[in-house]
Amino acid sequence: MKGLILSGGKGSRLYPLTYTRAKQLVPVANKPVLFRVIETLRDAGITEIGIVIGHTGPEIREAVGQGAQFGVQITYIEQNAPLGLAHAVKVAREFLDDERFVMFLGDNVIEGGIGKLIADFERERYNAQVVLTPVEEPQHYGVAELSDGPERRIVRLIEKPRNPPSNLALVGIYMFDANIHKAVEAIKPSWRGELEITDAIQWLVENKYEVHPYVHRGWWIDTGKPIDMLAANAKVLEELQPKIEGYVDRDSVVDERVTVQEDAEIINSVVRGPAIIGRNTRLINAYVGPFTSIDHHCVIENSEIEHSIVLEHSSIVDIPHRIADSLIGRNVEITRSDFRPKALKMTLGDNSKVGVL
Repeated sequence: MKGLILSGGKGSRLYPLTYTRAKQLVPVANKPVLFRVIETLRDAGITEIGIVIGHTGPEIREAVGQGAQFGVQITYIEQNAPLGLAHAVKVAREFLDDERFVMFLGDNVIEGGIGKLIADFERERYNAQVVLTPVEEPQHYGVAELSDGPERRIVRLIEKPRNPPSNLALVGIYMFDANIHKAVEAIKPSWRGELEITDAIQWLVENKYEVHPYVHRGWWIDTGKPIDMLAANAKVLEELQPKIEGYVDRDSVVDERVTVQEDAEIINSVVRGPAIIGRNTRLINAYVGPFTSIDHHCVIENSEIEHSIVLEHSSIVDIPHRIADSLIGRNVEITRSDFRPKALKMTLGDNSKVGVL
């Protein structure tokens, strides 16, 4: 089987972070989400992977390379405009040929990998397999309606329905054989002007191909919004195998659920996990609370932070109040000024959000 990762979106819901960085490269537990997707495919035995890229393609090419760092072979596929998931399959036709493949959205994180899914798909020889999961607000997703009885089948798929027929959402992982290409050629653009993968799968259903639903019961997160990034970060941190590779002085307290990466220094500080402290980062007289990722080459000094993500080369110094539930980008400086008059002074990018007590 081959793998197809879709990595062409703009990431507008993550502005301002994604003004300067592809959304798939924003890290969860100090590793870009796209890297986690590549490793998920590799761990399922898939080493020939195509990545569909758009305007952030140069950055993704630079970060991923040809795949040697992951033990896979990467082929890049240009998509000139975001015209839908089925359009991505269409532009990847030459790479896919007539082989069976798994398609994975490049900004999704899923619990437990996909090894069993791949094995089931290969063994049963389904024409397509669609991964579903129960969600609280199905109207925001593509939704599946299943038949009754023990051998449940997909009856229809609806993209972001006003009145959802079920709470089973498509999670962004699909497996297809070569018949999907017939479906993609047969469908028309939706009202959004896109070739919808839900329409292509519906075409397979209506033409009596075997489309199998797989209901995933573990966690799954689409990292498209800041609150989702924080949620994914928390889930992945809980799964990490903690290890201490950096320096922790004897005046610090670092609990057993914390990862300290190489050349990090923790001095007179408290770190409560699950948490990860990146390489060459320094904590001095600091508190880092649960569900926090501090990326590489950062400084946290005389400050407290929890349930947050801090990207590389950022510093938080002498902040008198605890920072929480925050996404802090690259090369950010957060400091306290002693100059009067006492005031809040900020330089913020477009679409920034700040909570002040």
